[in-house]
Amino acid sequence: MSTVDIAAPREKYQRKKVSRGNFELYSWVFMRASGALLVVLIFGHLFVNLMVGDGVHAIDFAFVGGKWASPVWQIWDLLMLWLAMIHGNNGVRTILNDYVSRDLLRLWLKVILYTMTITIIVLGTLVIFTFDPCPVGADPDLLASFCQA
Repeated sequence: MSTVDIAAPREKYQRKKVSRGNFELYSWVFMRASGALLVVLIFGHLFVNLMVGDGVHAIDFAFVGGKWASPVWQIWDLLMLWLAMIHGNNGVRTILNDYVSRDLLRLWLKVILYTMTITIIVLGTLVIFTFDPCPVGADPDLLASFCQA
C-alpha cells in the first residue's frame, strides 16, 4: 500500500512548477494576430479581384501578370500565403496534439504536416517571385498591356 500526502483543507494550494517554455503562449498570440491580419489581407484581395474594374470576368493571365509586376502585390500575396499556411499549420498541430493519443502516430502526422507546409510555402514563394508576366512566345492577346509583343 502506498501513502499519499493530502493537504489540509484550509491550506493554500501550491502549484508544482513545471516549465515547458512559452511556445504555446506564442502560438496562441500568433493565431490571434495572424487571423486578424489575414482578414484584412483576404478581404483586400477579394475586393481588388472581384469588385474593381470588370470584376471576376477580368481575371486572366494578363490580370495576374499585371498585379505581380508590382512589388506591392507580390508582398501582399506572399504575406497571405505565409500567414495562411503557418496559421493553418498551427491550428492542425493543435488539433493533432489534442486528439491523437498515440505518440508515434502524432509524430508522423506532424512530420507530414510540416513537410507539406514547408513545401507549399517554398513553391508558392518561388512562383510569386519568379513569375514572368511576359513569357517569350506567348499569345500577345493574353499578355499584360506593358509586355512587348
